[in-house]
Amino acid sequence: MKQSRSFHRRGLGLERLFLPSNRQEVKLQLKLNQWTVPPRPPPPSPHGEQQPPPYSAAPPTCPLSTGGAAHSHQASTGYQSFHDILPQEASETTPIISSSSFDDKSVRRGFVRKVFGLLTLQLLFTFGMVCVFTFSSVVKQAVQTSLWAYLSSFIVFAVVAFSLSCCPSFSRRHPWNIVGLAVVTLSLSYMVGAVASFHDTTAVVITMAVTLVISVAIIAFSAQTRYDFTIFYGVLLILAVDFVMFGFFCTFYYSHVSAIAYGCLGALLYSLFLMVDCQLMMGLMSHRLDPEEYISAALRIYLDIVLIFLYLLGRR
Repeated sequence: MKQSRSFHRRGLGLERLFLPSNRQEVKLQLKLNQWTVPPRPPPPSPHGEQQPPPYSAAPPTCPLSTGGAAHSHQASTGYQSFHDILPQEASETTPIISSSSFDDKSVRRGFVRKVFGLLTLQLLFTFGMVCVFTFSSVVKQAVQTSLWAYLSSFIVFAVVAFSLSCCPSFSRRHPWNIVGLAVVTLSLSYMVGAVASFHDTTAVVITMAVTLVISVAIIAFSAQTRYDFTIFYGVLLILAVDFVMFGFFCTFYYSHVSAIAYGCLGALLYSLFLMVDCQLMMGLMSHRLDPEEYISAALRIYLDIVLIFLYLLGRR
């Protein structure tokens, strides 16, 4: 029994020799086990050969040039939106309302230059035709005796002008909108020249000068005024209907005073239309035209100026 107890004590002493004495030895054994056991390979990444960056990575910092403090920016390796991936397509899908004021002003200035360029060509051609039909006695006699040409010009003008005014697909489709505007200018120039051929040459020249002064003054006033006349467009339409009824009444009860009153009221009405159309074109007020409607804008202002000339010229 004594020998067995002695052997048992010796075994306990040997076991104490092999047990770790402190925590450092336990950590050392764990590290040895990690080095000896090979690590398990990571699972295949769905992104291909490139591994996605860890989300716990610290974002890079960019020092400020003025203060010296560091301002952190989010790393570009994270999720990128559609606007970051394709900035060009994002700018194309951006609505017009969100564009900057400088871009809007540049587009509006280009639109105004285009409209006034077309309007200048139209008026030069129309009043050139008026001068030819007025000063040339041969042309004047030929125009006064051909009624069918006047009627055909009126039909062509009515159809094409109505199409340009009421069909946006036609007025915005290049180059057919330019062709339609040229046809309207040709037909209306012939009609205005035919009407002017029945009047005195001096009266026609004076009326042309007065129309030019009125048009320039109205355009200049519309460009610099702060009053918004575009909100009264419906009122002008009502006045136009009343004016047509007044003209229909004057055809049955004609007199010299009624003819003068009819001409003055017509010139005044279309002068107001010219002011409203100029403000719609310039886009400075509450209502404005789209930059793609330069043909419609040129047609409106052209008709306003020509009708002012015809009403000032009077009947014959």
